[in-house]
Amino acid sequence: MTTHGQGVSPADGASAGVKGLAPYKPGRPIGEVARELGLDPAGIVKLASNENPLGMSPKSVAAVQQVLAVGDARYPDANGHDLKQALAAHYGIDAGWITLGNGSNDVLELAARALVGPGQRIVYSRYAFVVYPLVAKAIGAVGVEVPDDGLGHDLDAMLAAITPDTRLVFLANPNNPTGTFIEGERLLRFLEQVPPQVAVVLDEAYTEYLRPEQRYDALAWVKRLPNLIVSRTFSKAFGLAGLRVGFAVAQPAITDLLGRVRQPFNVNTLALVAAQAVLADADYQQRSYALNQQGLKQLSAAFDALGLTYVPSSGNFVLVKVGDAAAVNDALLRAGVIVRPVANYGLPEWLRISVGLPEENQKLIDALTKILKG
Repeated sequence: MTTHGQGVSPADGASAGVKGLAPYKPGRPIGEVARELGLDPAGIVKLASNENPLGMSPKSVAAVQQVLAVGDARYPDANGHDLKQALAAHYGIDAGWITLGNGSNDVLELAARALVGPGQRIVYSRYAFVVYPLVAKAIGAVGVEVPDDGLGHDLDAMLAAITPDTRLVFLANPNNPTGTFIEGERLLRFLEQVPPQVAVVLDEAYTEYLRPEQRYDALAWVKRLPNLIVSRTFSKAFGLAGLRVGFAVAQPAITDLLGRVRQPFNVNTLALVAAQAVLADADYQQRSYALNQQGLKQLSAAFDALGLTYVPSSGNFVLVKVGDAAAVNDALLRAGVIVRPVANYGLPEWLRISVGLPEENQKLIDALTKILKG
Protein backbone atom coordinates (compact mmCIF):
# COMPACT_ATOMS: atom_id res chain seq x y z
CA MET A 1 0.00 0.00 0.00
CA THR A 2 1.40 3.36 -1.04
CA THR A 3 1.61 6.05 1.60
CA HIS A 4 1.01 9.51 0.22
CA GLY A 5 3.33 12.19 1.57
CA GLN A 6 1.78 15.17 3.26
CA GLY A 7 1.72 18.28 1.07
CA VAL A 8 3.01 16.44 -2.01
CA SER A 9 1.22 17.11 -5.30
CA PRO A 10 1.71 16.41 -9.01
CA ALA A 11 1.77 20.20 -9.36
CA ASP A 12 5.15 20.18 -7.64
CA GLY A 13 6.69 18.58 -10.71
CA ALA A 14 5.24 21.02 -13.23
CA SER A 15 7.69 22.72 -15.55
CA ALA A 16 9.32 25.94 -14.43
CA GLY A 17 7.84 27.67 -17.46
CA VAL A 18 4.28 26.81 -16.52
CA LYS A 19 4.86 27.66 -12.87
CA GLY A 20 6.21 31.05 -13.92
CA LEU A 21 3.20 31.95 -16.04
CA ALA A 22 0.91 34.80 -15.06
CA PRO A 23 -2.48 33.82 -16.52
CA TYR A 24 -3.78 35.96 -19.37
CA LYS A 25 -6.21 38.58 -18.09
CA PRO A 26 -9.03 39.27 -20.55
CA GLY A 27 -11.21 42.36 -20.50
CA ARG A 28 -13.72 42.12 -17.67
CA PRO A 29 -17.18 40.88 -18.73
CA ILE A 30 -20.22 43.06 -18.18
CA GLY A 31 -21.91 40.55 -15.89
CA GLU A 32 -18.94 40.39 -13.53
CA VAL A 33 -18.71 44.17 -13.19
CA ALA A 34 -22.47 44.44 -12.68
CA ARG A 35 -22.42 41.88 -9.88
CA GLU A 36 -19.38 43.37 -8.18
CA LEU A 37 -20.53 46.99 -8.22
CA GLY A 38 -24.29 46.49 -8.07
CA LEU A 39 -24.85 48.11 -11.47
CA ASP A 40 -27.53 47.47 -14.07
CA PRO A 41 -25.89 45.40 -16.84
CA ALA A 42 -27.96 47.23 -19.44
CA GLY A 43 -26.25 50.49 -18.51
CA ILE A 44 -22.68 49.19 -18.75
CA VAL A 45 -20.51 49.85 -21.78
CA LYS A 46 -17.66 47.46 -22.52
CA LEU A 47 -14.74 49.06 -24.38
CA ALA A 48 -12.07 46.68 -23.15
CA SER A 49 -11.57 43.81 -25.59
CA ASN A 50 -11.42 45.35 -29.08
CA GLU A 51 -14.64 43.65 -30.14
CA ASN A 52 -16.73 44.80 -33.09
CA PRO A 53 -19.50 47.01 -31.63
CA LEU A 54 -21.83 46.13 -34.52
CA GLY A 55 -22.17 42.59 -33.23
CA MET A 56 -22.31 39.67 -35.65
CA SER A 57 -23.04 40.11 -39.33
CA PRO A 58 -26.70 39.36 -40.15
CA LYS A 59 -25.41 36.77 -42.62
CA SER A 60 -23.42 35.06 -39.87
CA VAL A 61 -26.45 35.07 -37.57
CA ALA A 62 -28.59 33.49 -40.31
CA ALA A 63 -25.96 30.82 -41.00
CA VAL A 64 -25.72 29.93 -37.32
CA GLN A 65 -29.50 29.82 -36.93
CA GLN A 66 -29.76 27.48 -39.90
CA VAL A 67 -27.32 25.03 -38.28
CA LEU A 68 -29.10 25.23 -34.94
CA ALA A 69 -32.47 24.62 -36.59
CA VAL A 70 -31.20 21.32 -37.97
CA GLY A 71 -29.94 20.32 -34.51
CA ASP A 72 -26.93 18.44 -35.88
CA ALA A 73 -24.90 17.08 -32.95
CA ARG A 74 -22.11 15.59 -35.03
CA TYR A 75 -18.50 16.74 -34.90
CA PRO A 76 -17.55 19.64 -37.16
CA ASP A 77 -15.57 19.15 -40.35
CA ALA A 78 -12.10 18.70 -38.86
CA ASN A 79 -10.49 20.04 -42.01
CA GLY A 80 -12.82 23.04 -42.36
CA HIS A 81 -13.00 22.39 -46.10
CA ASP A 82 -15.73 24.89 -47.01
CA LEU A 83 -14.23 27.74 -45.00
CA LYS A 84 -10.77 27.07 -46.41
CA GLN A 85 -12.16 27.14 -49.94
CA ALA A 86 -13.93 30.43 -49.20
CA LEU A 87 -10.74 31.93 -47.74
CA ALA A 88 -8.72 30.72 -50.73
CA ALA A 89 -11.15 32.33 -53.17
CA HIS A 90 -11.45 35.55 -51.15
CA TYR A 91 -7.73 36.14 -50.70
CA GLY A 92 -6.29 34.42 -53.78
CA ILE A 93 -4.33 31.81 -51.84
CA ASP A 94 -3.98 28.04 -51.93
CA ALA A 95 -6.45 26.30 -49.60
CA GLY A 96 -3.73 23.80 -48.74
CA TRP A 97 -1.66 26.60 -47.21
CA ILE A 98 -4.33 27.44 -44.60
CA THR A 99 -4.46 26.28 -40.98
CA LEU A 100 -7.63 27.03 -39.02
CA GLY A 101 -7.46 27.92 -35.35
CA ASN A 102 -9.71 28.46 -32.35
CA GLY A 103 -9.13 32.18 -32.76
CA SER A 104 -5.76 33.49 -33.92
CA ASN A 105 -4.47 32.98 -30.38
CA ASP A 106 -4.61 29.26 -31.13
CA VAL A 107 -2.57 29.85 -34.30
CA LEU A 108 0.14 31.68 -32.34
CA GLU A 109 0.45 28.75 -29.95
CA LEU A 110 0.48 26.20 -32.78
CA ALA A 111 3.41 27.99 -34.42
CA ALA A 112 5.44 28.02 -31.22
CA ARG A 113 4.69 24.40 -30.35
CA ALA A 114 5.46 23.18 -33.87
CA LEU A 115 8.66 25.13 -34.48
CA VAL A 116 10.35 25.88 -31.15
CA GLY A 117 11.93 23.50 -28.68
CA PRO A 118 12.78 23.99 -25.00
CA GLY A 119 15.67 26.39 -24.52
CA GLN A 120 15.37 27.86 -28.02
CA ARG A 121 14.59 31.53 -28.50
CA ILE A 122 11.45 33.45 -29.46
CA VAL A 123 11.91 37.14 -30.25
CA TYR A 124 9.20 39.77 -29.78
CA SER A 125 8.97 43.47 -29.09
CA ARG A 126 8.35 45.21 -25.79
CA TYR A 127 4.72 46.35 -25.56
CA ALA A 128 3.63 43.66 -28.01
CA PHE A 129 0.76 41.23 -27.46
CA VAL A 130 1.16 39.69 -24.00
CA VAL A 131 0.43 36.20 -25.34
CA TYR A 132 3.86 36.06 -27.04
CA PRO A 133 5.87 35.79 -23.80
CA LEU A 134 3.18 33.56 -22.28
CA VAL A 135 3.56 31.10 -25.15
CA ALA A 136 7.36 31.15 -24.85
CA LYS A 137 7.22 30.34 -21.14
CA ALA A 138 4.61 27.63 -21.55
CA ILE A 139 6.76 25.61 -23.97
CA GLY A 140 10.03 26.17 -22.10
CA ALA A 141 11.47 28.49 -24.74
CA VAL A 142 13.57 31.57 -24.01
CA GLY A 143 11.57 34.73 -24.61
CA VAL A 144 13.67 37.63 -25.89
CA GLU A 145 12.00 41.01 -25.42
CA VAL A 146 13.42 43.70 -27.70
CA PRO A 147 13.21 47.35 -26.56
CA ASP A 148 10.50 49.34 -28.29
CA ASP A 149 10.86 52.24 -30.68
CA GLY A 150 8.33 54.83 -29.55
CA LEU A 151 5.87 52.17 -28.32
CA GLY A 152 6.27 50.33 -31.63
CA HIS A 153 8.60 47.73 -33.09
CA ASP A 154 12.31 48.48 -33.52
CA LEU A 155 12.91 46.25 -36.53
CA ASP A 156 16.69 46.77 -36.59
CA ALA A 157 16.92 45.78 -32.93
CA MET A 158 14.74 42.74 -33.57
CA LEU A 159 17.05 41.61 -36.36
CA ALA A 160 20.04 42.11 -34.09
CA ALA A 161 18.38 39.97 -31.41
CA ILE A 162 18.25 36.93 -33.71
CA THR A 163 20.94 34.37 -32.80
CA PRO A 164 21.72 30.84 -34.04
CA ASP A 165 19.30 29.37 -31.50
CA THR A 166 16.40 31.68 -32.43
CA ARG A 167 13.53 29.80 -34.04
CA LEU A 168 10.62 32.23 -34.09
CA VAL A 169 9.84 35.94 -34.26
CA PHE A 170 6.42 37.31 -33.30
CA LEU A 171 5.48 40.62 -34.90
CA ALA A 172 2.04 42.27 -34.80
CA ASN A 173 1.00 44.86 -37.37
CA PRO A 174 -0.94 46.90 -36.32
CA ASN A 175 0.39 46.28 -32.85
CA ASN A 176 -1.73 45.50 -29.80
CA PRO A 177 -1.96 47.24 -27.31
CA THR A 178 -0.29 50.33 -28.78
CA GLY A 179 -1.98 50.63 -32.19
CA THR A 180 1.32 51.44 -33.94
CA PHE A 181 1.83 50.51 -37.59
CA ILE A 182 4.79 49.49 -39.74
CA GLU A 183 4.65 50.54 -43.40
CA GLY A 184 4.53 47.62 -45.82
CA GLU A 185 7.76 48.46 -47.62
CA ARG A 186 9.74 48.65 -44.37
CA LEU A 187 8.12 45.49 -43.07
CA LEU A 188 8.99 43.54 -46.20
CA ARG A 189 12.64 44.65 -46.00
CA PHE A 190 12.72 43.28 -42.45
CA LEU A 191 11.17 39.96 -43.45
CA GLU A 192 13.66 39.54 -46.28
CA GLN A 193 16.56 39.93 -43.84
CA VAL A 194 15.36 37.34 -41.32
CA PRO A 195 17.47 34.15 -41.67
CA PRO A 196 15.55 31.41 -43.54
CA GLN A 197 15.73 28.99 -40.61
CA VAL A 198 13.85 31.48 -38.38
CA ALA A 199 10.07 31.61 -38.77
CA VAL A 200 8.19 34.90 -38.50
CA VAL A 201 4.59 35.01 -37.36
CA LEU A 202 3.11 38.22 -38.75
CA ASP A 203 0.08 38.75 -36.52
CA GLU A 204 -2.46 40.75 -38.54
CA ALA A 205 -5.44 40.62 -36.20
CA TYR A 206 -6.32 44.25 -36.99
CA THR A 207 -5.34 44.46 -40.65
CA GLU A 208 -8.92 45.04 -41.85
CA TYR A 209 -8.91 48.38 -40.04
CA LEU A 210 -5.97 49.78 -42.01
CA ARG A 211 -6.69 52.80 -44.16
CA PRO A 212 -6.42 52.22 -47.94
CA GLU A 213 -3.06 54.00 -48.17
CA GLN A 214 -1.62 51.76 -45.43
CA ARG A 215 -2.57 48.42 -46.92
CA TYR A 216 -0.12 45.86 -48.26
CA ASP A 217 -0.51 42.19 -49.25
CA ALA A 218 1.33 39.98 -46.78
CA LEU A 219 -0.49 36.91 -48.07
CA ALA A 220 1.28 37.42 -51.40
CA TRP A 221 4.61 37.61 -49.57
CA VAL A 222 4.05 34.09 -48.19
CA LYS A 223 4.42 32.74 -51.73
CA ARG A 224 8.09 33.78 -51.87
CA LEU A 225 9.05 33.70 -48.18
CA PRO A 226 9.05 30.07 -46.93
CA ASN A 227 9.61 31.16 -43.31
CA LEU A 228 6.62 33.54 -43.13
CA ILE A 229 3.40 32.69 -41.31
CA VAL A 230 0.58 35.23 -41.59
CA SER A 231 -1.99 35.05 -38.81
CA ARG A 232 -5.50 36.50 -39.16
CA THR A 233 -8.65 36.45 -37.03
CA PHE A 234 -12.42 36.72 -37.35
CA SER A 235 -12.66 38.14 -33.82
CA LYS A 236 -12.18 41.82 -34.63
CA ALA A 237 -13.49 43.43 -37.82
CA PHE A 238 -15.50 40.30 -38.71
CA GLY A 239 -17.38 40.36 -35.39
CA LEU A 240 -16.97 36.74 -34.29
CA ALA A 241 -15.02 37.12 -31.05
CA GLY A 242 -17.49 34.90 -29.21
CA LEU A 243 -17.25 32.04 -31.70
CA ARG A 244 -13.43 31.84 -31.87
CA VAL A 245 -12.05 31.30 -35.35
CA GLY A 246 -8.77 32.41 -36.89
CA PHE A 247 -6.40 31.14 -39.54
CA ALA A 248 -2.78 31.03 -40.59
CA VAL A 249 -1.31 31.09 -44.09
CA ALA A 250 2.09 29.52 -44.69
CA GLN A 251 3.88 27.38 -47.23
CA PRO A 252 3.17 23.61 -47.15
CA ALA A 253 6.18 22.56 -45.05
CA ILE A 254 5.11 24.77 -42.15
CA THR A 255 1.41 24.14 -42.69
CA ASP A 256 2.07 20.42 -42.37
CA LEU A 257 3.79 20.93 -39.00
CA LEU A 258 1.00 23.18 -37.72
CA GLY A 259 -1.51 20.49 -38.62
CA ARG A 260 0.43 17.90 -36.65
CA VAL A 261 0.06 19.81 -33.36
CA ARG A 262 -3.42 21.21 -34.01
CA GLN A 263 -6.19 19.82 -31.82
CA PRO A 264 -8.80 17.81 -33.74
CA PHE A 265 -12.03 19.76 -34.33
CA ASN A 266 -10.45 22.95 -32.99
CA VAL A 267 -13.03 25.13 -34.80
CA ASN A 268 -16.67 24.36 -34.07
CA THR A 269 -19.44 24.07 -36.63
CA LEU A 270 -21.10 27.37 -35.76
CA ALA A 271 -17.80 29.24 -36.07
CA LEU A 272 -17.08 27.62 -39.45
CA VAL A 273 -20.39 28.64 -41.02
CA ALA A 274 -20.42 32.10 -39.40
CA ALA A 275 -16.92 32.87 -40.69
CA GLN A 276 -17.77 31.75 -44.19
CA ALA A 277 -20.90 33.91 -44.16
CA VAL A 278 -19.25 37.13 -42.96
CA LEU A 279 -16.43 36.67 -45.44
CA ALA A 280 -19.04 37.15 -48.16
CA ASP A 281 -20.72 40.11 -46.42
CA ALA A 282 -18.98 43.08 -48.03
CA ASP A 283 -21.57 45.54 -46.69
CA TYR A 284 -20.92 44.47 -43.08
CA GLN A 285 -17.16 44.74 -43.60
CA GLN A 286 -17.49 48.25 -44.99
CA ARG A 287 -19.80 49.36 -42.17
CA SER A 288 -17.37 47.97 -39.61
CA TYR A 289 -14.49 49.88 -41.16
CA ALA A 290 -16.42 53.14 -41.47
CA LEU A 291 -17.74 52.94 -37.90
CA ASN A 292 -14.21 52.38 -36.61
CA GLN A 293 -12.81 55.35 -38.50
CA GLN A 294 -15.60 57.53 -37.11
CA GLY A 295 -14.94 56.25 -33.59
CA LEU A 296 -11.19 56.83 -33.78
CA LYS A 297 -11.85 60.45 -34.75
CA GLN A 298 -14.40 60.86 -31.96
CA LEU A 299 -12.06 59.51 -29.29
CA SER A 300 -8.99 61.35 -30.61
CA ALA A 301 -10.84 64.66 -30.65
CA ALA A 302 -11.96 64.13 -27.06
CA PHE A 303 -8.46 63.24 -25.89
CA ASP A 304 -7.09 66.32 -27.65
CA ALA A 305 -9.67 68.47 -25.86
CA LEU A 306 -8.65 66.96 -22.52
CA GLY A 307 -4.96 67.50 -23.26
CA LEU A 308 -4.18 63.79 -23.03
CA THR A 309 -1.28 62.03 -24.70
CA TYR A 310 -2.36 59.12 -26.87
CA VAL A 311 -0.96 56.94 -29.64
CA PRO A 312 -2.54 57.49 -33.07
CA SER A 313 -4.03 54.09 -33.76
CA SER A 314 -4.27 51.87 -36.81
CA GLY A 315 -6.47 49.37 -34.97
CA ASN A 316 -9.89 49.57 -33.35
CA PHE A 317 -8.67 50.95 -30.02
CA VAL A 318 -6.65 53.85 -28.66
CA LEU A 319 -3.89 53.74 -26.05
CA VAL A 320 -4.20 56.89 -23.91
CA LYS A 321 -2.13 58.17 -20.98
CA VAL A 322 -4.30 59.20 -18.03
CA GLY A 323 -1.88 59.35 -15.09
CA ASP A 324 -3.01 57.08 -12.28
CA ALA A 325 -4.59 54.56 -14.64
CA ALA A 326 -5.64 52.18 -11.87
CA ALA A 327 -7.63 54.89 -10.11
CA VAL A 328 -9.13 56.19 -13.36
CA ASN A 329 -10.07 52.67 -14.38
CA ASP A 330 -11.79 52.09 -11.05
CA ALA A 331 -13.76 55.30 -11.39
CA LEU A 332 -14.76 54.38 -14.94
CA LEU A 333 -15.99 51.00 -13.77
CA ARG A 334 -18.19 52.70 -11.17
CA ALA A 335 -19.53 54.91 -13.95
CA GLY A 336 -20.44 51.80 -15.95
CA VAL A 337 -17.57 51.91 -18.46
CA ILE A 338 -15.17 48.98 -18.85
CA VAL A 339 -11.80 49.74 -20.44
CA ARG A 340 -8.48 47.90 -20.35
CA PRO A 341 -5.68 48.78 -17.92
CA VAL A 342 -2.30 47.84 -19.37
CA ALA A 343 -0.05 47.85 -16.31
CA ASN A 344 0.70 44.19 -17.10
CA TYR A 345 2.36 45.46 -20.28
CA GLY A 346 4.55 47.82 -18.25
CA LEU A 347 2.31 50.81 -18.97
CA PRO A 348 0.79 51.70 -15.57
CA GLU A 349 -0.23 55.24 -16.62
CA TRP A 350 -2.11 54.16 -19.73
CA LEU A 351 -5.51 52.71 -20.63
CA ARG A 352 -6.44 50.92 -23.84
CA ILE A 353 -9.90 51.96 -24.97
CA SER A 354 -11.76 50.07 -27.69
CA VAL A 355 -13.84 51.90 -30.26
CA GLY A 356 -17.55 51.41 -29.62
CA LEU A 357 -20.76 52.75 -31.07
CA PRO A 358 -20.93 56.58 -31.11
CA GLU A 359 -23.12 56.66 -28.00
CA GLU A 360 -20.82 54.22 -26.19
CA ASN A 361 -17.79 56.33 -27.04
CA GLN A 362 -19.64 59.39 -25.76
CA LYS A 363 -20.44 57.70 -22.46
CA LEU A 364 -16.73 56.99 -22.04
CA ILE A 365 -15.82 60.57 -22.97
CA ASP A 366 -18.34 62.07 -20.53
CA ALA A 367 -17.23 59.81 -17.68
CA LEU A 368 -13.53 60.34 -18.33
CA THR A 369 -13.98 64.10 -18.54
CA LYS A 370 -15.80 64.16 -15.22
CA ILE A 371 -13.15 61.98 -13.57
CA LEU A 372 -10.15 63.90 -14.85
CA LYS A 373 -11.65 67.29 -14.00
CA GLY A 374 -12.46 66.12 -10.49
